[in-house]
Amino acid sequence: MPSSSKAIWAVAVNVVLLGVLLARAVPYFEIHNVEVGDSAPDFNVTSDDGSGLRLEDYEGKYVLLNFWATWCPPCVQEMPSLSALHDRFKDEGLVVLGVSVDEDKEEYDRFLEARPVSFPTARDPERSASSVYGTVKYPETYLIDPEGIVIRKYVGPENWARPEILNYLDSLL
Repeated sequence: MPSSSKAIWAVAVNVVLLGVLLARAVPYFEIHNVEVGDSAPDFNVTSDDGSGLRLEDYEGKYVLLNFWATWCPPCVQEMPSLSALHDRFKDEGLVVLGVSVDEDKEEYDRFLEARPVSFPTARDPERSASSVYGTVKYPETYLIDPEGIVIRKYVGPENWARPEILNYLDSLL
């Protein structure tokens, strides 16, 4: 086969492979991208100790759902203020839930031992929960109302002690 025929054949194979890849990727991005106003998808993450986190268990409450990881410096940075937020509002109808995408169980356990958090958190190494939400940047946090509707989406770290956030949550609760 002449070299120009090999080149044409290689381009054709690459075009077909690219088409297959795009055909598989486009539905994922169309289906998995939760935004403000959307119904929050339920999830079920079983933590290493056998307990689980399910959004459905917190129906009727405001939920602040935080996707995070120990290897993510901004996630680590916001943990103290997120924990303080949970402590402040837990008796007023707000539940903070953490879903870690850490694959390394030992690192996750060491982190929580060194920096305990006051809210429920579970490790989801398969990223099943975060993929349902379309989360690819960490931290990413969703505020979900008692009817299960996403009313705020925070991409990136937050200082959860900011007056704007506290006043907003006070107005909801």
